[in-house]
Amino acid sequence: MPIGAWIASFVFDVASRVVEQPGFLAEGSRWLIAIGVLGALAAATVGFLDLLAIPPRTPAFRTALVHMSLNLAVTAAYAINFLIRGGRDAAAPVGWGALAVSAVSLAALSVSGYLGGKLAYRYGVRVADESTQAEGYRVTKENT
Repeated sequence: MPIGAWIASFVFDVASRVVEQPGFLAEGSRWLIAIGVLGALAAATVGFLDLLAIPPRTPAFRTALVHMSLNLAVTAAYAINFLIRGGRDAAAPVGWGALAVSAVSLAALSVSGYLGGKLAYRYGVRVADESTQAEGYRVTKENT
């Protein structure tokens, strides 16, 4: 849900820069950001439980830590973005600064999404049997 809400908010941001009456798009974008932040916080609780199930000092664990860190940073950036949009003129388009924060946040979210896919599809974290997960859970000398 957060990814969809944040992508939709970015579309609303861009659209607010090209229409004659942008206020409803800017306000809709702000609330889509809020929905995304709430959804991300809920997802983070489940993700943290998944992280605890991954053995430390493994490729899957390191990938999960980077994935989690990026997601938390993106969520914080969107929370700040929500707050800075609160004092603007209701009829004005989204400012360039807020639009830039959204674009950078979506880029970081793309990297995190790739890592999440790697966790699920390569290492089988929480979606595959233990033999499939073994590659990502193997502790090697270079990992210790």
